[in-house]
Amino acid sequence: CAISSTSISIGDGSIRSRRRPDSIRCQTRAAGLVAETLFVMPPVYAIDIEVEDIAHGLARVARWNGQTRGDHAFSVAQHSVIVEALCVHLDARLDLKARLTALLHDAPEYVIGDMISPFKAVLGGDYKDVEARLSHAIHARFGLPAQTPASLKRLIKKADNICAWFEATQLAGFDEVESDRFFGRPPKGLHIDLKPEAAQIAQAQYTARVEDLLSKIKVSV
Repeated sequence: CAISSTSISIGDGSIRSRRRPDSIRCQTRAAGLVAETLFVMPPVYAIDIEVEDIAHGLARVARWNGQTRGDHAFSVAQHSVIVEALCVHLDARLDLKARLTALLHDAPEYVIGDMISPFKAVLGGDYKDVEARLSHAIHARFGLPAQTPASLKRLIKKADNICAWFEATQLAGFDEVESDRFFGRPPKGLHIDLKPEAAQIAQAQYTARVEDLLSKIKVSV
């Protein structure tokens, strides 16, 4: 994927994860987190959360319930990398922790999956509570504030809607009029070419981006 009005290029298939997590281990850990989040009173422990598990899960969670064009689903991992890049495009002053927050904005979905907005509305507060508990644990694990500042939330939502507009028109069969109604029109002159990648490639790209930001944050403190 490339954002044409910036020099940012996302993904050419050349990045590879340094450690491929065992799928059974990932599934067992994710299932345990679901059980803890839903049925245990104490919060989910941040120590249980690993970058590799998040990347493995998000690379296999499909946006649009998998109803998209192409040989591969467009994953939440790909979506998240693009949203982070869009946030930087919209506000080049973003610090490293704000960029990591944007990259992790959908990270709870590695446990609970992606759910279309109408279903989230039907489930109401229970879904939001589970999502918030996971998000707080993920933020604690990576040294981020439990509560995302309102201004950063708005920026991430704007980037999220821009990405969703291009996903809708290029991959999900929406025309531009429909996409404008649901997501708003992207800024003039901004264009993204989307290419759904295989899960292993999306996983490697997401892992590499998280690790890059974490290493830079460590150096800066």
